[in-house]
Amino acid sequence: MSYRPTVRGRRLARELRTLREKRNLTLQEVADRLSMSRATVSRLETAQTRPKAEDIDRFLDLYGVPSPERDALSNLANAAQRRGWWTAYSDVFTGSYVAMEHEASLIRTWDPQLVHGLLQTEDYARAVITAGRMLPNPEDVERRLAARRTRQALLDQAEAPRVHMVVDEAVLHRPIGGREVLAEQLRHLARLAERDRITVQILPFTVREHAGLDGRFTILSFPDPADPDIAYVEGTMGDVYVESIAEIASHGERFQRIAEAALPPEESARLVADSARRAS
Repeated sequence: MSYRPTVRGRRLARELRTLREKRNLTLQEVADRLSMSRATVSRLETAQTRPKAEDIDRFLDLYGVPSPERDALSNLANAAQRRGWWTAYSDVFTGSYVAMEHEASLIRTWDPQLVHGLLQTEDYARAVITAGRMLPNPEDVERRLAARRTRQALLDQAEAPRVHMVVDEAVLHRPIGGREVLAEQLRHLARLAERDRITVQILPFTVREHAGLDGRFTILSFPDPADPDIAYVEGTMGDVYVESIAEIASHGERFQRIAEAALPPEESARLVADSARRAS
C-alpha cells in the first residue's frame, strides 16, 4: 500500500530535512551514520515513506535534539504512523489530497465545470464518476461512490473545515445526470450554503475575461501556522501539488480575484434556487 502523508507527516519530513541541513550533513553522511541507504533517508525527508517511531528516534539521537523539541517531533512521528480512513480506499485515492483535505481548516475551490466533490449528491457524483473516469464496471463506480460518501462526512464533524466554493454559472445549467439529478444537486447545494461554514458563489455569464480561465484549483489551509497552504490541481495526466510560497501566494490572489468577480453569497443563493426550479 503506497504511503499518503498527512499534513503532520509532511511537517515531520520538513523538520528532519531542516535538522540535517542545520548540522551541515549530507544525505549520504546521515545514511552512513544510521546504517541506512541514502534513498531511505531521502524518502523520509520528502514524506515518500511512512516513518517508524524507532527510526525517528535514531535521527533525533544523531542530531542531538533535546526536549521539548524532541517530544514534539516524536508526537508528530506517532501521528504520522496512524492510518486514516482513506487507506481503506487506496484503490480509489491515488494521491495525498484526501489525507490533507481531512486536516484542513479552510478549503477554497474554483471550478468552471463541476460542483466540488464534498458538496455533490450521490446521483450527480455517479454521473461525474462514470463519465469522467470512464468506468464501464458498475462495481468500480459504486466503490468510488462509497469512498466519496465517507469523504463527505468531513462536513458533519464538530470541527468541520470552512469551505468557500466558487463555480461558473455554467455549472447551474449543464444537466449532468439529467435535469432531475441537476435540480436535486442544486437544491442540495442551496441547503449546504445555509451552513455557517460553507460559502457558495457563482461567477455569472456576464463576467468576461477573468482570473479563473486557466482552469480549476483548490487551496487547502491548515489550523497550525507551521503548515503552509497547499494548492492542488487535479488533471487526467496526474495531480499537481503547489507548495512554493510564491506560487501559493499567486493562487491565493487568483482565488480572491475570482471571488470578487462572482456574485455575493446572497445573490448566488437566489440564482442557485432559481436554477433548481427551472431544472425541475
